Amino acid sequence: MPTSPTVRPTTPPTVWLARGRHLGSAAEDVVLRTLRRLKDSQVVDDFLELPEAEGARERVVEARWRAPGEVTVRARLALARASGGGQEWTLAAEAEQPWDPAWPSPATMFWPDDPDTTWDRDTATGLRFRGSNPLPDDEKDVRRVLRAALRSPWNVHFVVHEAMTPDHRGREPLARWLPPGLRHRVIEHRAAPQQLRVVNWVLEDFGVQVPRGGAVVLPGTPVPDDYEARDFAVRSVFLDGSEPTELIAVLTAFAALARPLPKGGDEALAGLREEWHLLTLEEELARERRLVAMYAEALEAMTKSRDLYREAAERAHEALAAYRESAGAAPVQPTSDAHPLSPLRQLTRTLERLKDSARTLRPFPAGGASVPASGKDGGEDHRPVRAAGADDGGSGSPRAADAGDGPDRPAGTTGAHEG
Repeated sequence: MPTSPTVRPTTPPTVWLARGRHLGSAAEDVVLRTLRRLKDSQVVDDFLELPEAEGARERVVEARWRAPGEVTVRARLALARASGGGQEWTLAAEAEQPWDPAWPSPATMFWPDDPDTTWDRDTATGLRFRGSNPLPDDEKDVRRVLRAALRSPWNVHFVVHEAMTPDHRGREPLARWLPPGLRHRVIEHRAAPQQLRVVNWVLEDFGVQVPRGGAVVLPGTPVPDDYEARDFAVRSVFLDGSEPTELIAVLTAFAALARPLPKGGDEALAGLREEWHLLTLEEELARERRLVAMYAEALEAMTKSRDLYREAAERAHEALAAYRESAGAAPVQPTSDAHPLSPLRQLTRTLERLKDSARTLRPFPAGGASVPASGKDGGEDHRPVRAAGADDGGSGSPRAADAGDGPDRPAGTTGAHEG
């Protein structure tokens, strides 16, 4: 059973996101020079280069300025080395109000707005933001470029078909007609007159087609929920140097769609909101007040906890003292066996009692009864006593009357019958 794809949060309307590549190696120096110049001219209120942390993969620069209407904009640019050479940059900006495309582009606050610079390259295709990028002549390269553009999650790509080869005015980039806030997020692809079949063959798998002599905005990845190819296609684009009003309106409408945050966009936005360091005096004062209030709440909670603990301890001591007094005054009760005897133990005790009873009821032996007598040591002597008439001769007269040592008999005398 297929699982539903993870739903990514949409880009907030107050946020401006873009990603590109700088082909040189001194991108940080270019950014800092641009910010110093704009700060001196009071275009940028302030900027801050964060110290490089040990083992960090990127350098971060923050800047703050005010858009028309005194709307504060905060932006964060992260620079990292790209695998294919140069440096990749990610720019996240957020305003106090929903973003207006007519505001200045955040890219021009960090990068020089110069057509000869090399910072404005798309990371997916390697093409320029502000250029008119002809599609390659080889069909394999055409497929590679268009599929990379269709999978691009960060920037907006559109394809224009030339119905006939234009003059120098028609070869001018159409991005110059875009609002300032869109010029560095849109990549233009130019298809030559003979490339229409190849282009539409590649785009067919994605449900998109380019009208002959017209243009279409590619959906990107992930596709916005409200995207319909027919709503973002323009049937005719006149490449004569005039403003393509319909195409600009379509591009502006597509940029205003609720698009999911691209992969890595959530991290860039979290860094802007949660790791911001460039604070004004008022913001620092407000932060210190929040910290003081937080510490006061924590101290109050600790004080209440201490008082509750002390009260509980006092009650426990009182209860223990009362228990001891009641235990000393109460009479001692005989304790009963807390653990009742098991059935086997009860049977054993019964058998022992029966054994003792049988021993006391045992009959006398045949030679006489065992009569207890006092022994030399004071114990009982169980020597047998002959019964009357049980003499050796059977005469029935006791031998004690004829012979035996009596108590008054003188020593050395004999009995009357002894000869």
